[in-house]
Amino acid sequence: MHTIIKYLTVIILFCFGLQLSAQDTIQNPRKDRETPSLESLKESIRAEERDALKEEVEAINDQVLHKEITYKEAEDLKEAAAIKRALNIENRIRITENRIEYYERNKTDNTSFKDSENMFSVTIGAAEKGLKIKSKSKPVKYDIRTGNQFLFAIGLNNAIIEGQDFSDSPYKIGGSGFVELGWLWKTRLFKHTNFARIKYGLSLQWNKYDIKDNKYFVDNKKVTSLEDFSYNLKKAKFRTTSLVVPVHFEFGPSQKIEKKDRIRYLNNDQFKIGLGGFAGVNMGTLQKLKYKENGDDVKNKMKRDFNTNSFVYGLSGYIGFDDFSIYMKYNLSETFKNQEVKQNNISLGLRLDLD
Repeated sequence: MHTIIKYLTVIILFCFGLQLSAQDTIQNPRKDRETPSLESLKESIRAEERDALKEEVEAINDQVLHKEITYKEAEDLKEAAAIKRALNIENRIRITENRIEYYERNKTDNTSFKDSENMFSVTIGAAEKGLKIKSKSKPVKYDIRTGNQFLFAIGLNNAIIEGQDFSDSPYKIGGSGFVELGWLWKTRLFKHTNFARIKYGLSLQWNKYDIKDNKYFVDNKKVTSLEDFSYNLKKAKFRTTSLVVPVHFEFGPSQKIEKKDRIRYLNNDQFKIGLGGFAGVNMGTLQKLKYKENGDDVKNKMKRDFNTNSFVYGLSGYIGFDDFSIYMKYNLSETFKNQEVKQNNISLGLRLDLD
């Protein structure tokens, strides 16, 4: 295998030399300049590749800490990275040896070339000493105070109705539910600790009532009320869709990772509590009825505002561990406008905040 690599390297160098022949320049030849030490150039190459390998290994370790890859996958990636860097050293040393031979043969004091495919340049002579590496890769940011997360929540939904016990709710507890999907940003509030952070973003909330006792909603002269349906209802569901801006202050410990070129705070496997609220707009209201009429199955969908509030807002909070939390939200805004009896939506379920 080693012999094959050597032959391949010779072929690549030959083609590479032909390609770069038009780019090579010789400037101000002077015989009193000395060729830089080949050993020092080799050591520079080895040092550059070792540093690059170290950064790759650290990046792989970060992926393991964030549970993006398994330990076995990380070991395979590290082995592949080590092989790649070893081959890079061999190739680059051979290239450097050839360039020095060219310099000595032609008695020039400044010979330079650029490897456009690998995005690094080598300069030998008086203008620059040693080996200079140029790379496209962006420098690692030392500290990242703001990250983002995907939000998914699901659970039970119902209503708090003025003057009425929760057990007497006109909505089925098992059939009434909510779903929330969103994208959040999380910002550390203090420079040197991640105990307190603010979480904010955009999310869609779907709140659904499963109506009991063969009743359905009727909008009559700007007043919405539950009335008896003339047929036997198999299903009567009422759903609102809202676009909201959730904001929570989140508290909890973090794992601090410090390296020479970066610092990171990880919330994996940590307790957390979030307190805040939401505000937004009601984007649509739908009532779905399913029943039989003269022996025929009928499905009726009514898209109206049903006198629901256009502006929605409320309080919410969660308590959990790692990515999962118990989540509760309560609408301070009433579900319907101009009602004699106030009705406010309430939800309880599970929440997933996924980095």
